[in-house]
Parts: sequence; structure tokens; C-alpha cells
Amino acid sequence: MPLMMSEEGFENDESDYHTLPRARVTQRKRGLEWFVCGGWKFLCTSCCDWLVNICQRKRELKARTVWLGYPEKCEEKHPRNSIKNQKYNVFTFIPGVLYEQFKFFLNLYFLVVSCSQFVPALKIGYLYTYWAPLGFVLAVTIMREAIDEFRRFQRDKEVNSQLYSKLTVRGKVQVKSSDIQVGDLIIVEKNQRIPSDMVFLRTSEKAGSCFIRTDQLDGETDWKLKVAVSCTQRLPALGDLFSISAYVYAQKPQLDIHSFEGTFTREDCDPPIHESLSIENTLWASTIVASGTVIGVVIYTGKETRSVMNTSNPKNKVGLLDLELNQLTKALFVALVALSVVMVTLQGFVGPWYRNLFRFLLLFSYIIPISLRVNLDMGKAAYGWMIMKDESIPGTVVRTSTIPEELGRLVYLLTDKTGTLTQNEMVFKRLHLGTVSYGADTMDEIQNHLRNPYSQQMQSQASGNNTSSTLPRKAQSSAPKVRKSVSSRVHEAVKAIALCHNVTPVYEPRAGMTGEAEYTEADQDFSDGNRTYQAASPDEVALVQWTESVGLTLVSRDLTSMQLRTPSGQILTYSILQMFPFTSESKRMGVIVRDESTTEIMFYMKGADVAMSSIVQYNDWLEEECGNMAREGLRTLVVAKRALTEEQYQDFESRYSQAKLSIHDRALKVAAVVESLEREMELLCLTGVEDQLQADVRPTLEMLRNAGIKIWMLTGDKLETATCIAKSSHLVSRTQDIHIFRPVTNRGEAHLELNAFRRKHDCALVISGDSLEVCLKYYEHELVELACQCPAVVCCRCSPTQKAHIVKLLQQHAGRRTCAIGDGGNDVSMIQAADCGIGIEGKEGRQASLAADFSITQFKHIGRLLMVHGRSSYKRSAALGQFVMHRGLIISTMQAVFSSVFYFASVPLYQGFLMVGYATLYTMFPVFSLVLDQDVKPEMAMLYPELYKDLTKGRSLSFKTFLVWVLISIYQGGILMYGALLLFESEFVHVVAISFTALILTELLMVALTVRTWHWLMAVAEVLSLGCYVASLAFLNEYFDVAFITTVTFVWKVSAITVVSCLPLYVLKYLKRKLSPPSYSKLTS
Repeated sequence: MPLMMSEEGFENDESDYHTLPRARVTQRKRGLEWFVCGGWKFLCTSCCDWLVNICQRKRELKARTVWLGYPEKCEEKHPRNSIKNQKYNVFTFIPGVLYEQFKFFLNLYFLVVSCSQFVPALKIGYLYTYWAPLGFVLAVTIMREAIDEFRRFQRDKEVNSQLYSKLTVRGKVQVKSSDIQVGDLIIVEKNQRIPSDMVFLRTSEKAGSCFIRTDQLDGETDWKLKVAVSCTQRLPALGDLFSISAYVYAQKPQLDIHSFEGTFTREDCDPPIHESLSIENTLWASTIVASGTVIGVVIYTGKETRSVMNTSNPKNKVGLLDLELNQLTKALFVALVALSVVMVTLQGFVGPWYRNLFRFLLLFSYIIPISLRVNLDMGKAAYGWMIMKDESIPGTVVRTSTIPEELGRLVYLLTDKTGTLTQNEMVFKRLHLGTVSYGADTMDEIQNHLRNPYSQQMQSQASGNNTSSTLPRKAQSSAPKVRKSVSSRVHEAVKAIALCHNVTPVYEPRAGMTGEAEYTEADQDFSDGNRTYQAASPDEVALVQWTESVGLTLVSRDLTSMQLRTPSGQILTYSILQMFPFTSESKRMGVIVRDESTTEIMFYMKGADVAMSSIVQYNDWLEEECGNMAREGLRTLVVAKRALTEEQYQDFESRYSQAKLSIHDRALKVAAVVESLEREMELLCLTGVEDQLQADVRPTLEMLRNAGIKIWMLTGDKLETATCIAKSSHLVSRTQDIHIFRPVTNRGEAHLELNAFRRKHDCALVISGDSLEVCLKYYEHELVELACQCPAVVCCRCSPTQKAHIVKLLQQHAGRRTCAIGDGGNDVSMIQAADCGIGIEGKEGRQASLAADFSITQFKHIGRLLMVHGRSSYKRSAALGQFVMHRGLIISTMQAVFSSVFYFASVPLYQGFLMVGYATLYTMFPVFSLVLDQDVKPEMAMLYPELYKDLTKGRSLSFKTFLVWVLISIYQGGILMYGALLLFESEFVHVVAISFTALILTELLMVALTVRTWHWLMAVAEVLSLGCYVASLAFLNEYFDVAFITTVTFVWKVSAITVVSCLPLYVLKYLKRKLSPPSYSKLTS
């Protein structure tokens, strides 16, 4: 196959497709089978969607012209600037909640059964026996939803009612965030949230630029530099914004947070001023101003802001266990109908048989127990309470109480990097000079090396020999190279690190000094206490903080100069001649500076080893040391320098400014000019910076991997950083290969790269967001299939919507349960899309933890949350659900036997209160106490995460286990009823008394049989229930013959029947545990 094929070739020629596994495309079978199997559902949803679309016609998004300060001039109507996270409004709340409840077959069935009791011919017993449980379930659900909804409403209200200053012709006025319109001029103070998408017009900073924090938007905690529109920044006063006639033309709203195209036009001058606007002139909503005060003109509001367009609507999450139980309920319904039909058939279709059929359906309706929903919902609330009360994971909050069992079924964990796996605190760890390496414990030696050269310099300057001190240096540069001493090499390296960066020191004005402006100016330079550093990357700050710690301090910086303070207190001034910023293509940054005291010109550069290795002079240590540092999880930067003569610099500058003015291929020409300087540079040093991991990240990830959970890391960060953290956190184990997916732009490249990846076995995949987008466009199925086989996957440079898209893909293709964990606003979409979302309350605010289903305070808590709480919640709910079904089945079996003996009469066996009492007072507490059951101690579950692996197969609740329970119910129901019929003598009342008492005892004994670890509350529940029953016998004289109950005959008959119904099951259980014990029993013995 040719290596390069045109895209058209790929579009038309599908013959090469055989190298990729064919996407499994199945034709839908139209017709009756399709309709029955789910076609009706498809048709209903299509109709509903069509109606919704008609009601909410989506407005077409258009480009716009926005006049500064005149919102009324907008031609279009734009959405309100309010945030809305609610699921319902006042009108849709009740219908919405009822729909969510009755779309479950179980609840719908009860509604129909309860309504049938209003028809006199079908009435069996009392109305309250049907309506009380249903009403209780609905009341609890509506209350729970109402509380959740009210909390969401309060959170939204808080954000929407934040106050901002708006500039008007009459001066400043305060407006609420939700009342801001397109065209308003809004003033945002330092540390305030930007309320809507704006174009940056002015700032209080002299440089005409400011820093903003974007962690809530894209997850990157480094500060971004934004530049004000120069035309408005130059205006003398604020009020002049209204004296000019200007407008901004902005493209239509879109998803991409990293791009913007627009123009700024001022009309009232001759000729009109046009300025092009790009991403650096914008301030997106949900970012925070980090320096100065900014003024911007609003261009997008509400639903059209980048941050809202990148978040998805929260969906109602339904647990897998609930879906499985829903399937079982349908199976029970089929059994119910079959049983009723059999009864009517045996009757011989006499008289109004269809009415009898319906009566039988109602008689046996206990096969599907209403108490199933009540018990499970109360169980979920109990699990939530246990999670929040667990002292090993303090601060954990359960926000969605309906899905705790999901925590026990997870196969994929999708995690964010910044702030989730890492603390996002950079620490300088290592300086390597080729022959000597300095670590954290030897930094004091560097301080000593630095003191010497600067103290000598001071003496020479003090003696007034300024000229002589510069001459030897000039001579030295032309003299043959002498091997430098370690001291001078350390000095050069530290100076390079202190000069080659884009960090700005910022001084917080001290309180109480406002009046003495001159004093503060002079004082500011040296007050170390209130100096903070601002930069576009935390790595840069870590380097500059380190040079300060060893004695060379950056004290001030503006666009043209920098000042350093030496250990002896002397100030060195350097003018900045050129700045070459870091880009993801070049992977390096450079600066040309002139030392004011010696007029030397130096070109310093630092960057990633891949970019720098070809630029620096030949050496034999760089590659090896970079590898060593990367294995330790350090982020490496190579630092180099080159001395320039005045002539060399002037020649460079003229070529550089010429290249910058060219219209065609500007970027290429500029890069070529800069590259002419990047030759034979002197390698100074290699630095290693560590992004500290969160506490216990490595053991937690290892535990999750042993539990059979596949971990994917989705991050907005750079590829190198992501790979580095993947290694240091042991997300990718030391022995594993890493396959870095090459950037691809079209179908052909994607195809070749996928084939290359298929040949690799058991290696981790690292892929960037752009390449992912291309692959998903053409080879979605193949890519997901290959990625699912990888032990670990790292996706870097992911936008928030991409993160959510990956979650959805996994759900569709793998069909397994996914969990997403993150801590920033950019993780919200992913958290809401996953089956189970976990938010961490971190440095990046609380947005993620508020949107999540579970909120934790540290990443390591996820281990206990899944291994202990997730596992036990699922196992307990499975046992509880099946036991409640057993409780309904056993009584229906008894009813069936009773009816068939008495000539198929549709007469209830137990009347009124006996039925209600059976499902509530007499057996409710022992059955519900199963939520306290545990098969292994929490410590064991943490120690052996392999126990968790079994759960993903869903063996605790399946058709197989369900069938076993059905057989038990039929056996016990049959024994209880036939036994009572055999042993009763004269009165029918005795049958009721004997069978009902034996039934209650059997249920209590069955709970005891099911329990794996006894809890004192379980024993209390058993004794209490039995006590209640015995006490209530005195009042139930309308059902029972009290005189008969107190005789010995009654006692021995009940005991005999109960023993026959329960003893064989105890024996079987004992044999099973002896012959094939479950995996956990091996650990507890």
C-alpha cells in the first residue's frame, strides 16, 4: 500500500479497508419483529423529539456587530446572561418526576393495579392495601427530587446575582450578572469572575496587558496573558470610550475555546482605524482576572458563551442494578399472566372468564412486590449515609442518592490530570551540568559558588576599575577556550535560568502606605515578603523561585528590561532586545538581552530536549540524563546560550523585522531568521522540575488496576507533561511500552497510524485531541476497539466537549460502566456524561464537585469509595432485591395452591390487614436489615482488590440467581400451603392461622440464612418482628381463632411445617459452602 495517498483516493477506494476489522454494521429488521422488540419505543421517542424541536426551535447562531456601550443598537435578540443547571421548572416538575418514575415497568404496573381497584367488579380487599405503598414511594421520590432541585436553584441564583460595575454615559452603575447584555461595557476587578465573553478594551496595568486564570474553563492552571485593544488602551480617560464611535465585529459563537476571529473598527477618525482581534484580545466567561482591573465589551452572553457551550445538560442517571431489576420484573409479569391464564383454563372458561382472569391477575399481583422500590430506595439512602459517615474518607458527599451501587460495577475510570492526580505545585529538584549534578540536598553548594564571582565583581567595581574589569572579558572571548571551573559554570547556568523566561514579579501594595506613593515605590523593589511571580506556566515560576532561593533574585521586569539582585545586594540591569515565546510547535523559548554594565549581548534559550539536542554543541551526556530524569518523573528543560557581537545582532535585527512585515508565509520566514541564530549554542545545564503528585496516587492507581479497572487520563495539558505524569504516577508501569500516536490530519494518515498501532501489543497509548478527532471521524469503531485493549490510555490537549465525547464512546462501544473523576470546571461535561461522576474539591474551585454524583476531598479516597462502599452497596442491593421478590413469590405460590384446591375460586387467601402487615410490620425490618450485611471486612476488601473484579460480571444478580430464588419460593410456598391443608382438622380459619404463622417464621429464618456477617441490629430486627407478630395475634381475632392459637396442637403443627420448609435449604447451603466456597470465604477463614 503506498505510504501517501490523497484523501480522495481514500474516499473512493475502500479496497484497503480489509486491513482494518470491518465495522459491524447491522441492518435493522423492519417489520413486526422490529416493532415488538423496541420499534414502538423508537417511534414514541422520535415523535416526542419532533414535538420538542418544534416547541424549542433552535435559533441559528450568527456573526454580530457590537457597538461599544450601546446594547440597544444590536439588530438581533441575544440570550439572557444567566446560568441554569436545573432539570425542571415550576410547570414541568410534577409531570417530569412522574414520567421518570412511571417509565419503569415496575411502577407503571402498580399504578394500573391500584387504579383497577376503583372498578367494583375487580375490587379485592381494601383500597389502602394498594394505594398506601404506591403513595409512599411517590411522596419520597418527589420530596427527594424537590430538595435536589431547590439546591440547584440556590446555587444558580448565587452566581446570577453577583454584582458587576457597568460603564454608562452617566458613570458607573452596579448590575447583576444575569442582567448583562451584548454591547455593555463591564469593569471586572482583580480576583473577580468574568461574567460573559468579552473583548478586552482597557486595563489599569501600564503594559496594556493582564493575566487571567483559566482553570475553570480548560483545566490549565497556568495564567494566560491577554492584550488590550491598543486603540482603546491609548485613550486618555475611561469616559472617552463613549466619546468615540467604534464597533467590534465578532464571528458567530462556537465551541472552540482556543480561537477567535474578529475586528475592531473606529469610525470617527480619518482614516478609520481597523485592528484585527484574536484569542489574545478576548476574556471568556468563567475565567478569573489575576492582575489589575479590566474593562471589556460584552460580545456573547448566556447560552452563547464558550463555557456554557462546552458543558452538556445533566442527564438523569439510572443505575445498572435498577435496569437489571426492571428486566426481572418484566419476567415476573410474564409469569403472572401465564399463571392467571392457566387458572382460568383449568376453570374451563366458565361465565365471564375475562373478569375472572383480571381478578386472578390482581390476586397474584404480589408476585411483583411494590415494596421492592421502597426497600431499594431506602437502601440507597442508607448507603449514602454510611459513605458520608465513614471516618476513613472524611468530607465525602453523596449528591446523587440513586446510584451508589454503580460504584461497585465500574470497568473504566476516566481521570483528569491537573489537580486530580497532581497537586499542581512545581518544585525544582535537579540541576545537571554534565560532569556534576545538584539535588535538593546540595543546593547550598550552589549558593557558595554564586557568592564568589559576585563578591569579586563588587570589589573590582568598588576600586573603580570598571574599564579594566570589562577588558579582560572581551579578550577572553576571543582567546582559545580554557576549561571553565565548576564555579563559573554554575554561575553561568543560574544566570541563564534567571534571565530566560517570561515571569513578571508582582508586588502587592501594603496596607497603610497608600498616601506615601514614592516611599512604596522605593521600598517595593526589595521587600521579598510581598513579591509574587506571575507567568504563563508554573514550571517557569518554579525555576525563578529556585534562582531566588540560591541568591539570584528577579526583582523587576517590564517589556524592555529586567533587574536581578545578586547575593551581595547589588542590582544588575539587563535590557530585553528580543523575546521568542514558547509555542507547542517549536517547544522552546528564547531571549536576547544586553547587560547594561558590560554591554555584552547574550542569546539565551531553553526548551524540551527533543528540540534542543540538535541546536547545542555536541555532547555525550544530554540524552542519557534526560532519560534518567524523565524516569524519575521530572519535567526536563535544556538551557543554552550564545554570545553575540553588536554587528551580529544588528544584522539579525534587520532581517527579523523584515520577516515580520512580510505578508506571505510570515511565520515560516520569521522561524527561518530565528533558526539562523540557533546554531552551535553552548550547553549550560539541564533542569528537572517535579509536579508533585497527590497523596497516595501510586498505590491507589495500582489498587484500581488490580481490581480490573482500566484507567484513562484525559487532560488539557501538553503531551510531554501528560506522558511524564503517566509514568511518575505509575499509570503506565515501568516495563510497559508507550505508543505515542503521531499527529494526523487526514484519513490516509489516520489509517496508516492505526495500522502501526495495531502491530503493538500490550502498550499504553498516548494521543492528542486533534489526532483523536480525525480518527473518530473516519475510523471511530476501530480506534475505540484498539484503545479498549490497551492497559492505559492518555489523551492530551482535550477540550471539555472531547472529554465528554470519549466517555459516551466508551459507553456505546464497550457497553461497560464508566466513572469520571475531575476537579475543574472543564471536567463537568465528562462527569455528567459518565455513569458515575466523582468530583474533587480542589484548588480549581468547587464547580466539578457540585456537578458530580459523589464529591471527595482527595484522590486516594476513591479506593475506599469503590472497593468498600461500591462493592458492598451492590452486593447488599442484589441480596435485598431478590429477597423482596422471594417474599412476594412465596405468598403468590400459596395463593395459587389455595385457589387450585378450592376449585379455582378467585378468592383471596389472606384478607386486608394480614396482607399489609406481612409486607410491612412483620417482615420489613429483618429484610431491610440486609443492608448491614457484609461478606468481608472493609480492610480485607482494600487488601484484596481482586474481589472487586468479580462484581463487574454481575453475578450477584442475574437470571441464574433469580431462578434459584424462584425455585426456593415455589418449594416453600407449596410446603407451607399443602402442610396447612393436610394438618388442619375442622375450621378453614385454622388453615389461615397455621399457614400464616408458619409463613412469618419461614421468612424470619430465611433472612437468618441469607445473612453472611451478623450485626446486632439484625438480631434486634428479628426479635422485634417476632414480638410484634405474637403481640398482634391478640387483636387479629377477625382473622384468627384465638382459642385455637393458644393450644399445643397449633404450636407443633406450625413448627413441623416451618422445619420442613427451611431445614433442606440450610443443609444445601452448608454443603455448598463446604464443596464450592465463594472467593471471599477463603479470605475470612
